[in-house]
Amino acid sequence: MKKNYTSKTQAYKLQPGSYIVGKWHKKTYRILKALGQGATGTVYLAESNHRFVALKVGEDNMAIAAEVNVLKHFSKVQGQVLGPSLLDVDDMQLFGKTISFYAMEYLKGKDLLTFIRERGHEWVAIFIVQLLGDLDRLHRVGWVFGDLKPDNLMIVGPPPRVRWFDVGGTTLFGRSIKEFTEFYDRGYWGLGTRKAEPSYDLFAVAMIMVNCYYPRRFDKKNDERPIQQLKQAIGQQDGLRPFRHVLLQALQGKYKDAQMMRKDMMDVISKQSSYEKQSVEKRVVKQQQRRRARTKRKASYLVEIFLISTFLLLIYVLYLYGQLL
Repeated sequence: MKKNYTSKTQAYKLQPGSYIVGKWHKKTYRILKALGQGATGTVYLAESNHRFVALKVGEDNMAIAAEVNVLKHFSKVQGQVLGPSLLDVDDMQLFGKTISFYAMEYLKGKDLLTFIRERGHEWVAIFIVQLLGDLDRLHRVGWVFGDLKPDNLMIVGPPPRVRWFDVGGTTLFGRSIKEFTEFYDRGYWGLGTRKAEPSYDLFAVAMIMVNCYYPRRFDKKNDERPIQQLKQAIGQQDGLRPFRHVLLQALQGKYKDAQMMRKDMMDVISKQSSYEKQSVEKRVVKQQQRRRARTKRKASYLVEIFLISTFLLLIYVLYLYGQLL
């Protein structure tokens, strides 16, 4: 999938093992590897003072400053950490230019799709519910995540918990989405605009859930309506079918806020749990009935053997008695 924008920081790629020193705070960072790249810069795993950090480096100093402001603004919303904690903001000299960067908490875990592949699809709905709760808190303070996709979701724990990172696409309500990935973008599917509003993120949430069952994703077909293509994809997966109504509501922009979608997800999960509980109870009852039936048959069989043996013994005794007379 192609992104709408490409980063200019490729020309300033930092090599593993290289060191950078902050111009103002003089902190030293050793680059270990690149973690990912977005429209506003590249995120690296780095080490500083015997601690792992995620370091975002970008040529567009204004964009980096905007992301720092976002992190500061919603680092804690209603007492809960949503994104990674901001640790340091500084500049560095690179190839004769001043490049801005910031260091943030390194979230050690596995990306969403890797976790699902290793641990099973029963976790998908759980993480979607967690994500919707976090988005609801973000939306309440007037921000849309924007470039919401599995690459920006990390599973940490135990207990397993979804966390997001790389806030480069975060946008204030009412503005145009500044960064997106086609598969998760409703504009690409012709199912809405790129205006920053809660329904934009909720469309992406639905597509993330679809992506969990189609890890290689798929392209939009030009010979049919996109919503029909997505309906068909949902209908072909056993794990998605119970959530069909919720997903289609989100894909068509019917949800006004994340809490509504979260409630509907919870209702489906609850019904599934109730159905599975009833199924288990029915299986247990049937097993008990079969065991009782086998016990009765066994008891009846033993009685028959006893009666037959007693009858044969009586005949034998009578035979011996007759021989003695």
